[in-house]
Amino acid sequence: MAGFQPTGGRLATTNSLPRGNAAPKPRRTIVLVGLMGAGKTSVGRRLAKRLELPFVDADEEIVRTTGLNVPEIFERFGEQAFRDAERRAIARLLSEDTKVLATGGGAFLDAVTRQAIADRGLSVWLRAELDVLVERTIGRRHRPLLNTCDPRATLAALMAARYPVYALADLIVDTIDGPIEQTVERVEAALAAHFAGKEGNDEE
Repeated sequence: MAGFQPTGGRLATTNSLPRGNAAPKPRRTIVLVGLMGAGKTSVGRRLAKRLELPFVDADEEIVRTTGLNVPEIFERFGEQAFRDAERRAIARLLSEDTKVLATGGGAFLDAVTRQAIADRGLSVWLRAELDVLVERTIGRRHRPLLNTCDPRATLAALMAARYPVYALADLIVDTIDGPIEQTVERVEAALAAHFAGKEGNDEE
């Protein structure tokens, strides 16, 4: 991504990923982070199937427990109320059995949530270019933060503010504007490489 250099997580590029390597079943929850439109839910569902793990979307869990969809929570109670519910939901999900967990775009920005993920999970940032995010999100009414006169500019501003924090993730995988299975394979290969490097370490 032009003009941006990650400072935290390990970057998995097209050339560096091992080919044909299946990741072992992880002992920690795999937590997908990134901006809206990065593909966290779509990738997460397929990745969970490959790893033979349950999949949970944090936003869907909040909807299930509150009986309100995300835009309704924002409209009726404000963003902070949603963030509080999000923090509680993710903490609870991390305390349960190992799974693949897709988080909302703002979840990893919360220091408490970020620490909980570091303690109990393995974070993977699905990084995407602006054009890809715009294509995937424009016109979607369930994205309350994009209800602005210039959604593209809003996304660009969110990228500038959030990408340095997302870069603290354990792994970074660039998503592409193509078949979702390609991104799933890239994530699985990045996990395989990570676990190979951690071989013999009981923490993983």
